[in-house]
Amino acid sequence: MKIVIIGDGKVGHRLAKRLSDEKYNVALIDYNERKLKDTMNELDVSCFVGDGASAEIQKEADVPGADLVIACAATDELNMLCCLLAKRLGARQTIARVRNPIYYQEMHLFKEDLKLSLAVNPDLVLAGEISRVLIFPSAAKVETFAKGRVELVESTIGESSPMKGISLMEFYRKYQIKMLVCAVQRGSEVYIPDGSFIPQQGDKIHIAASHREIEKFFKFIGAVKNKVRTVMICGGGRVTYYLSKQLLSLGMQVKIIEQNEERCIELCELLPKATIIHGNATDHELLEEEGIGNVNAFVSLTGMDEENIITSMYAKTRNVSKVITKVNEEALQHLVDQLGMESIVSAKNVTANVIMSYVRAMKNSMGSANVETVYQLINGKIEALEFQIREKTNYTGISLKDLTIKEHHLIACIVRKRQIIIPGGNDTLEVGDSVIVVCMSQGIEDLKEILR
Repeated sequence: MKIVIIGDGKVGHRLAKRLSDEKYNVALIDYNERKLKDTMNELDVSCFVGDGASAEIQKEADVPGADLVIACAATDELNMLCCLLAKRLGARQTIARVRNPIYYQEMHLFKEDLKLSLAVNPDLVLAGEISRVLIFPSAAKVETFAKGRVELVESTIGESSPMKGISLMEFYRKYQIKMLVCAVQRGSEVYIPDGSFIPQQGDKIHIAASHREIEKFFKFIGAVKNKVRTVMICGGGRVTYYLSKQLLSLGMQVKIIEQNEERCIELCELLPKATIIHGNATDHELLEEEGIGNVNAFVSLTGMDEENIITSMYAKTRNVSKVITKVNEEALQHLVDQLGMESIVSAKNVTANVIMSYVRAMKNSMGSANVETVYQLINGKIEALEFQIREKTNYTGISLKDLTIKEHHLIACIVRKRQIIIPGGNDTLEVGDSVIVVCMSQGIEDLKEILR
């Protein structure tokens, strides 16, 4: 499958890495020759120096023969123009990154004219991820499947947790919570556990279940955090705008600290129900004056990772119950993880997840089960995928105990109509089911790939 990416920025580079790791034929277009040289040394991709909106450059990169063109250059206008040109040259499908709220809001009016297959707004997607964590503050991260019916949440085993020191099988049998621990991070080690696995203090566990059962689990282990009612956000960019709209509609109080005075005025007009403060979020005196010690949640969304880390660390010292930090640089993500900052978000990662879901579904359009959603967990070491079974095949209607599933692969959940099934040996996969799979493999495109 031939994929051309226009723009070697954070999102473009992240996508190029994931796609090349999965052995797709990837070409990358960017005007920055030095950046492309570094990319060529790092990744197995073809690189072309030039303007992505140039027909000659697109032809050189074989856009006319491409299955997919992904435009994630610096501006929305350039991305949309690149996609229109790519379709005119013969590319099968196109995806544009569109960040401007006005453009994205009107996308339904001109998407067809631009010949766009998909428009992705990273800021809106990231705001949605943060919003889910604030709605469910007991979890460090929340991913959703089957149109929100199933959640995959991350939590840490505490000193007094009843899960500590007993096998998962014993825990399920004893406490009858309909959930499945489907991935565990212990230090630098990663596990897809079976029933004999024994959690230890400090383990980061990923649980699949319905929202109700996950709430039941957190209540049982005594890790329920109070509902978030007041949120302080540092940085007034587009993510903050989208996030604030969502939180205000849920009845939360929102206070935004932004350094740029003109942007403060804009936000006052855009978000009349929010409190907008003109000031520097790294000024601890200002944070104290604005009541950081009294808020339920603190979200750091400035354009600088280092600023976000510093302000979040200060919020932790003030015992803010829920702290969420935007960190784009992968090296810094590892550092922050070691500092015990549990809720780390990244725009490039969530955008890559959306686009990778589309790529997998596109490649597997002729298979028996469609890929609906793809998430990467634990710094990309684990993948969680949702498949929709479309037709009868050699694994449907057969008890799971009679199917031989590969090592490090797990069927975490089955959604059948409105019923959520935490699978046991006697359960079966049927046509129409949504099936959530967790695995250490990268690039799985069909459900049959998890079987021996």
